[in-house]
Parts: sequence; C-alpha cells; structure tokens
Amino acid sequence: QVQLQESGPGLVKPSQTLSLTCSVSGGLITANTDYWSWIRQPPGKGLEWLGWIAYSGSTYYSPSLKSRTSISRDTSKNQFTLQLTSVTPEDSAVYYCARVNGYFVNWGQGTQVTVSS
Repeated sequence: QVQLQESGPGLVKPSQTLSLTCSVSGGLITANTDYWSWIRQPPGKGLEWLGWIAYSGSTYYSPSLKSRTSISRDTSKNQFTLQLTSVTPEDSAVYYCARVNGYFVNWGQGTQVTVSS
C-alpha cells in the first residue's frame, strides 16, 4: 500500500518561498505510469491542483500558478518537493500530495500552511 506524508514549515512569511516535501513509502516514485501531484485547499474553498511530476521526471503545472511553482524529486529518498515562490496570504491552505494513476489513488493527510508576517 502506497503511503504519502507531507512535511514542511507551517508558517511562511509573505514574499518568501513555500517549500514542502512529500515522502512516499510502499512504492517508488519512478514506478511506471504514476504521476505525483500537489493539491491545495484554501479555507472555505475547493481543491486546487498545482502540478505534478511524472515517473519519468517530467513536470506539468497549473497555468495559473506556473510562474511561481516548481516540483522536483529526490529518487534516492523517494521524495518529491513543491516550491511556491513569492507567497501571499492567499496561498494559505492545506497542502496535499497525491499519487495519480488514471485517478487520484493515494493521498497524504495534508499539512496546513499559513502565510503571515
């Protein structure tokens, strides 16, 4: 059973870079046909997909956040990382990582990130 766990700071100052890591167990992030996604949910709003990194290492981002988003991976640690630059309070949300293979198969429990000075 694949399990995902998000980690990172819960508080980020405006204009700084938000950085979160997703640690994966029970499966390799290089496994064929898997895509590893980041999703967030601001308070009182719906889920917003941010982007993914594929088993091959290729990436794809939401057009609305593409200029500020970067997803990378460390295959030796079986982790992938989200970086979101120039954050504002509107980036405050619960951030989730997920495994996608035709549909969202596995989710992390989510981590709250608040952007505030």
